[in-house]
Amino acid sequence: MPRERELILGGQRSGKSRRAEQRAADWLALDPAHRAVLIATATAHDEEMRERIARHRADRAQRVPGLVTVEEAVRLGPALARHSEPGTLVLIDCLTLWLTNLLMPAESGSASPALAETAHAGLLHALHGARGPVLLVSNEIGLGVIPMGREARAFVDALGRLNQAVAGACDRVTLMAAGLPLRLKEPG
Repeated sequence: MPRERELILGGQRSGKSRRAEQRAADWLALDPAHRAVLIATATAHDEEMRERIARHRADRAQRVPGLVTVEEAVRLGPALARHSEPGTLVLIDCLTLWLTNLLMPAESGSASPALAETAHAGLLHALHGARGPVLLVSNEIGLGVIPMGREARAFVDALGRLNQAVAGACDRVTLMAAGLPLRLKEPG
């Protein structure tokens, strides 16, 4: 896994984050010189989300004690480039929240598709240039009914395009369902 890139997809509570965390724990156990950095994209705009983030931090600290967490809600490409180095696994959790931050920002309330496209290109550039292994977590939300609202449909389309582009740049793609992995793409 020296420079492997893996996209882990799944629905909500499918086990995708747990799978990524286990991969990070396995990486850390391989060599005492290994490091692992989680780039968390969630933002807390209400009390329930603040509690959820705090619970995730506490749970992660127990499951993967050596995992360093960095919070970056928007500038994901530069954060990946900054933290990627040989011997360091970078885990990005999650692309869905990152895209939400770009397309539906809570502060300004106005979507910026142009900013999202630029950020998307920057992430792919950083992913291609990563010097160590990278795990990316994203939701697969295109399996359900077509949303009624224009904005919701635009978001589903944008996430689908992002997931396809990232999957194309990854060596491995795993779909999680009910805590079980299904390999969609393998190296080689």
